[in-house]
Amino acid sequence: MKGTLTDSYGRTLDYLRLSVTDRCNFRCYYCMPEEGIDFVQRKDLLSYEELDYLCTLFLSLGVKKIRITGGEPFVRKGIMGFLTQLSRHPELKEITLTSNGSISESQIKQLATLGIRKINISLDSLDRQRFYEITRRDRFEEVFACILNLVKEGFLVKLNCVVDGKKNTQDILPFVELTKNQPISVRFLEEMPFNGTGKFVPPTWNHIALFDYIKQHYPDLLKVPDEKNSTSVNYRVPGYAGSFGIIPAFSRTFCGTCNRIRLSATGELRTCLYGPPVANLRDVLRSGVSEGALIEEIVRAVARKEKDGFEAEAQSKKIPKKSMSFLGG
Repeated sequence: MKGTLTDSYGRTLDYLRLSVTDRCNFRCYYCMPEEGIDFVQRKDLLSYEELDYLCTLFLSLGVKKIRITGGEPFVRKGIMGFLTQLSRHPELKEITLTSNGSISESQIKQLATLGIRKINISLDSLDRQRFYEITRRDRFEEVFACILNLVKEGFLVKLNCVVDGKKNTQDILPFVELTKNQPISVRFLEEMPFNGTGKFVPPTWNHIALFDYIKQHYPDLLKVPDEKNSTSVNYRVPGYAGSFGIIPAFSRTFCGTCNRIRLSATGELRTCLYGPPVANLRDVLRSGVSEGALIEEIVRAVARKEKDGFEAEAQSKKIPKKSMSFLGG
């Protein structure tokens, strides 16, 4: 252990969100435009060998948890081999995944063998037609079957639902009802300005409106203890098998306890989703610098982490916000 990653506010950053690709087989409207997307060239992506090496450095700096994201991680060829390699690092306490549900049965069994048991699935509607309108793909049955399969195989499943007042508010209560018989956690997220179009209207369905709406229909809600560094405020309906949470993703009320850093598939290091990249580790790595110099770059970049998402956003006001498929969520 070479030390820990700490910012100027005393926060220890031990959670890496690692994007392995900017590509996705869906085209969710809040994440990317339907057409005209300039995907990254293969040569500009970090190779799996480079990703594993950088993860080794982050682990030496105290990172204990890595979440694999995309784009959609399972569209990148060789992803299971990379996860196998990653799982061999003894310092790594937990590997988690975020997917849109494009995980085959054989991959699910391989994940279980690797000890990867926590998976977040992005799902914004339980209605086939609304699912199609949101994702621009007619694959609801496939995704839902994947979710049920994961639950059956004993995975801890969280469903991430981005709430849009014009698209899917009629799905809020059905999602809560889904937790009646399924031991899953549904998290409702405020919409964020990472759709790749440069246009965004702040959400009216913020975390307060979401809670009030659900509380009207379920007045006996029970508060569920939140995990350390949790971004969601969690509840359950008495007698229900699962739970639900609300993430103030746009309101950013959780920044004070943030322990996250993000690395894009092209090596862009971000200390906040809303801020600009603070370094490009791909370029530094490929320049041939020593391991020590690369570690110094990481430590120096992390130390400059802004106080919260609003300060971070102020640093990039004039820079168009990239697609969430590139940033990795």
